[in-house]
Amino acid sequence: TTGPPAPPGPLTHLNLPDSSEARPQSGADGRSLPGTWTRSSPEHATVLREGVRRCLQQQCEQTVRILHAKVAQKSYGNEKRFFCPPPCVYLAGPGWRVKPGQGQAQQAGETGPTVCGYMGLDGASGSAAETQKLNFEEQPDSREFGCAKTLFISDADKRKHFRLVLRLVLRGGRELGTFHSRLIKVISKPSQKKQSLKNTDLCISSGSKVSLFNRLRSQTVSTRYLSVEDGAFVASARQWAAFTLHLADENYPQGDFPPREGYVRYGSLVQLVCTVTGVTLPPMIVRKVAKQCALLDVDEPISQLHKCAFQFPGGPSGGAGTYLCLATEKVVQFQASPCPKEANRELLNDSSCWTIIGTESVEFSFSTSLACTREPVTPVPLISTLELSGGGDVATLELQGENFHAGLKVWFGDVEAETMYRSPRSLVCVVPDVAAFGSDWRWLRTPITVPVSLVRADRLFYGSAFSFTYTPEYSAGPPGAPEPDADADALLESIHHEFTRTNFHLFIQT
Repeated sequence: TTGPPAPPGPLTHLNLPDSSEARPQSGADGRSLPGTWTRSSPEHATVLREGVRRCLQQQCEQTVRILHAKVAQKSYGNEKRFFCPPPCVYLAGPGWRVKPGQGQAQQAGETGPTVCGYMGLDGASGSAAETQKLNFEEQPDSREFGCAKTLFISDADKRKHFRLVLRLVLRGGRELGTFHSRLIKVISKPSQKKQSLKNTDLCISSGSKVSLFNRLRSQTVSTRYLSVEDGAFVASARQWAAFTLHLADENYPQGDFPPREGYVRYGSLVQLVCTVTGVTLPPMIVRKVAKQCALLDVDEPISQLHKCAFQFPGGPSGGAGTYLCLATEKVVQFQASPCPKEANRELLNDSSCWTIIGTESVEFSFSTSLACTREPVTPVPLISTLELSGGGDVATLELQGENFHAGLKVWFGDVEAETMYRSPRSLVCVVPDVAAFGSDWRWLRTPITVPVSLVRADRLFYGSAFSFTYTPEYSAGPPGAPEPDADADALLESIHHEFTRTNFHLFIQT
């Protein structure tokens, strides 16, 4: 005689009554085998669900964000060409203020930084001379900021590309993990030739991220970076901001330009948008700079580490234009002068000449509050795109990214989904039925949005602001419910047709 049946787990499409043939399979260690569906055991899933729910409710997220330039200029001989702008790290999220593994606030009497960092180049020996310690400082927005000002790559290193390596260590010496940057291209010096679009890795495209810095009289100590503080543009000696460089259109009002693809050329109308705050500068014309002059007749593509100037359109008739300029820590406008010898040039000052360089960023989000463990959190999986397939009872979601492994499961809020491991760059999961979030959800008239995250036995990895939305279909409501009026039915039908043929809709929060 068998005992009473076990209570069913969260309802998903693979364990619906008519889908009993599609039971999850796994290896001896409980991990997913390539091409098979798996889900945690009921006992483990219950424990995990409580931990995931606690993490989501208490907001235990910890984020590590690394910003760096796309290219690095090589040093020769005894010189040290420090990376400019310097690589920097931001630690954000309330999880940094929670005592690891205990879910409790930091105890009184515990002083000093909770984490310290060490940054160097991958493949380096890790000696003190090649690794720089980061001292994190708290910012007004509660983020922790650290900067590696003295990193460089010598001519003895023959690589064409490399990555930065960040090692984070918690108070007490426990290693949190090792995080890698994006690939950085090594160049010998800024190209002085007219750029060809065949060499696209050095050209700057519309919609890409850039940094601007100014260096008076080529002195390193005078370097100032275009940044944003308190909603205003400033020239900072310490921190730099990444800006999205858009090709603008003079036929559209300011701030209402449509995205345009293509590579940015001198003479183009562009707009700079801060990637963190969204603060923008007015549309400007980007000009090539040579010998402290703005060249008005050059239209070649802009290259990495080129000197350029940003001219505000609509200057005085017959006179020289005004340009983006810095005055100590302020950003102002500079009135250029006509060049007496060449009509296609305008004379600038040093503070109006900016160096432009492409930038990259990588963000790792996780929580260490699911279990007490001393293992490093890395490698942290990164989700880049989500792709929904099918609908109804057979909807699947493919996650594409990096650092996936067979021990990961996809969760929709606090509901685990059957997951198939395909490769280190691909996971596929079955979208849970909306009833998994409560029996009443099926009859609600409003969309339901849940975060998408990845979970392993002792870690929760946030999906970098990826969320999934269920949208209601026409329904007569639960048994015994009053009939909806005609207007409500029409609204439901319009919602249903507006979003998709299925009852699922996907969006990405930016």
